[in-house]
Formats: sequence, structure tokens, C-alpha cells
Amino acid sequence: MTKLNKVVLNNLPNVGVLVVKTDNRVNNTGRPVNKKSARQTRLAKQALYATLNKKFVNGNAFKINNETYTYTNKSHANEYGIIKSVVTGYVCNVDYIGRTKVKGFTFVLGKMVKVELNLKTLKFVS
Repeated sequence: MTKLNKVVLNNLPNVGVLVVKTDNRVNNTGRPVNKKSARQTRLAKQALYATLNKKFVNGNAFKINNETYTYTNKSHANEYGIIKSVVTGYVCNVDYIGRTKVKGFTFVLGKMVKVELNLKTLKFVS
């Protein structure tokens, strides 16, 4: 292998210069999106439900009848957590978390009381 220590490059001003596209062509699919189509409304609903579910599971505070509650998860992977009130503490155990519903139960005077929350109607505290 020979070294090229005496080679001179002439008339090559753009060697090593990266050309960046500034018009964002890679993100253009070529067609406008119809925001009113059934598919787009379904995708928007799914995104909303996913964000509501994520807020609930992460333990964001929510209000029901002017009282603030939070969900706390248990450390075990296969178990659900509990719903706690900010004022009084423990409210109920959670035994199901779906896309839009949360089901739980508690015992009052020896009787089992079932609790069902609709995530679409909860008001999350920011």
C-alpha cells in the first residue's frame, strides 16, 4: 500500500459537505388527510382512550364529586392496586383495568360493594 502524501485535490469545493433537505419532503405522503373520515375519528378516539388509561395507571389525581382520588399500583406484576382518597385514604381495591373502565370492590359492614369507574367521564387534575 502506498501513501498519497503529495496528492492535491483541485476544484472540489463541496467535498464532505452534507446537504440537508429543508422542505420536509420525507414526511409528505402525497395525499391530504381527511380529518373527518371514520378512520381518523376512530384513531383520535383510540388515542384519547390510551392517554386517559395511561394517566389513570400512572397515578394522576382525578376528581369525583369534588373529592380527589388517586390510583396506586402494587409492586407485584400480576396484581392491581388500590384507589385512595387524598382526604380519607383507602377507598377500594381494583380488580380490572380496561381501555375505558376500571372495576373495583370494597367491603362495607360485611357486604361486598362493587365500584365501576368510566375513564371517559373522570376529570383528571393536571
